[in-house]
Amino acid sequence: MRLVDQLGNHMKVLTLGAGTVGTWVAELLCRYRHDVTVVDSNPEHVRRVNNDLDVKAMVGAASQSSVLFQAGVMGCDVCLAVTGSDEVNLIAASMAKAMGAKRAVARVYAPVFRDLSTFDYQRHFNVDRLLSLEHLTAMELARAIRNPESITLEHFARGQLEVVEFEVNKKSASLNLPLKQLGLSANVRLGTIQRGDKTWIASAQDEVRLGDWISLIGRQKEVEAIKKVFDHGNPTRQFVVIAGGGETGFHLARALESERYRVLLMDASAQRCDFLAAHLKRATVVRADATRKVVLEEERVGGCDYFVACTGNDENNIMSGIEAKDLGAKKIMAIVGRPDYAGIVSKLGIDVAVSERDAMARQILGLLTEGPVLSQLQLPASEVFILELEVGKNAHVTTCTLAEATLPEGALVTAVMQKEYVRVPTARDRLHEGDTALVLACQSQLSDVMRSFQPN
Repeated sequence: MRLVDQLGNHMKVLTLGAGTVGTWVAELLCRYRHDVTVVDSNPEHVRRVNNDLDVKAMVGAASQSSVLFQAGVMGCDVCLAVTGSDEVNLIAASMAKAMGAKRAVARVYAPVFRDLSTFDYQRHFNVDRLLSLEHLTAMELARAIRNPESITLEHFARGQLEVVEFEVNKKSASLNLPLKQLGLSANVRLGTIQRGDKTWIASAQDEVRLGDWISLIGRQKEVEAIKKVFDHGNPTRQFVVIAGGGETGFHLARALESERYRVLLMDASAQRCDFLAAHLKRATVVRADATRKVVLEEERVGGCDYFVACTGNDENNIMSGIEAKDLGAKKIMAIVGRPDYAGIVSKLGIDVAVSERDAMARQILGLLTEGPVLSQLQLPASEVFILELEVGKNAHVTTCTLAEATLPEGALVTAVMQKEYVRVPTARDRLHEGDTALVLACQSQLSDVMRSFQPN
């Protein structure tokens, strides 16, 4: 087995919905030379897609079995339900999976569909992934604020585990000792170590040194307890101003809800401000038009560490970012979706421009995999991959404990999902058919790792 190279392997992809997102997804997959079929209920959308793209497009309702059958759902590798309706996407992706699609993904907008505290929609509908453009974009922005080199594993562990990456800046007795001597909690994994320009997977013999960047994976309380051993913390609270309280702004404010950040969230809608104030614990919510310079002056935006523009309009984001920069804001971030703006935003003073399309592209391309690999992601500037692997029937890893499994040296099983429960496994644990494992492995080890998870 080999890891899929999206440039060289042709996969059959069924895209449901030919609106803005669906058309863009189809265009992206065409560039990677995949076999794409598009379904939409609007004949004009279908006509446009057929004229502009090298795909098969047909008119029909995404949630009707006869339409899915005609579109070739039984033989497709991935079904992407990206219509404008959350409910249609859930039903269509669930039907596609039941009718034979190897994997099914549904785009959702409303946060309730991803909220495991009320109901597990993903498991109930047997959908492989629920993707939210707004949430993905917010996480991109949050990483750029917290640590530009970090990476979120939230969509792997469905939010039940926390991944924290930080610089070791505290002298302690735990430094310069093999990890096996530190007595770290069995429920936390030290995943990677970055020293200078080199990143690798941590082993029991590795030592943590002052100045290293390390990543911890586990439950929040246990991760925070270990982090305190290596990190002084940030004594100065950073002031973050978010312009726009839509779903992206809301998710970003929630991601920054900690003592390290003082968050001011502005939105022009009184009704939306009421919602934000009721659902955010620490952020200050202000009803204000962030596109007006006088408003930014009144809210003292010039003294902020980060100004993030996510109003829902590219031009407004750019203009408010320029105004904030002129007032003295230290770092300007903005959501800019239009590709033709990519070359000018930095010249206008925007330090970080994030595209919703790019965020979703990384997720979708990571899902175009084969064999036991459910998704894949490469850590920035390293040879380390994160693999989400399904445990097959009679796979090698089911025949023994993790300590006894013949995984390549250095490969690390960092998390296991068994039914609805996600946890950090110990060396004595066994994996079972149907479990999902999160594995860190170097590029040279990928084939051997996947062989251990394949059904026999």
